[in-house]
Amino acid sequence: MEIPRAAGKAASPDNCLCFPAEFAYIFNEMSPNTQTLAGVQADLIDEFQFFDDWMDRYQYLIDMGRKLPEFKEEWRNDANRVHGCQSQVWLRAEGDVNRLHFDAISDSAIVSGLIAILLRIYNDRSASEILMTPPDFISGIGLDAHLSPTRSNGLHAMLKAIKAHAARLLGKTDDSE
Repeated sequence: MEIPRAAGKAASPDNCLCFPAEFAYIFNEMSPNTQTLAGVQADLIDEFQFFDDWMDRYQYLIDMGRKLPEFKEEWRNDANRVHGCQSQVWLRAEGDVNRLHFDAISDSAIVSGLIAILLRIYNDRSASEILMTPPDFISGIGLDAHLSPTRSNGLHAMLKAIKAHAARLLGKTDDSE
């Protein structure tokens, strides 16, 4: 269904879904985070609350996944593979304790959207920030209640992999999510 552009609203360049102008930055290239992790999570929760039903939220999630940066073919290897996901997921990490950068991709549209959320929150953060910040967005968005069990397991596996990379840099082991 095509939704017309409304006054005072910005639309993404590749769909006709209207959303408040303050969310227009979502469709820009991902850039290093300058906001606190709690602030980024709060913004994500607010964005998802804009949508009245879960079909629209899933579509938004899929649209976010379509905006992922390129993932080079040579990064698709077993060392970068995230195990515990039903879909194929690769997560590549580089950096140091002060700034950890992630690249990731999946063969699933919804999982790609989950990756986009995780990258928006945790990308280009310090290892200690990553480990100290609980994933409040999961319940805040309602993912815990609306994802299938296999997708929920995949989300937790990706989150565990991100935290494990951070923990390794700090010389710790991290079994939590």
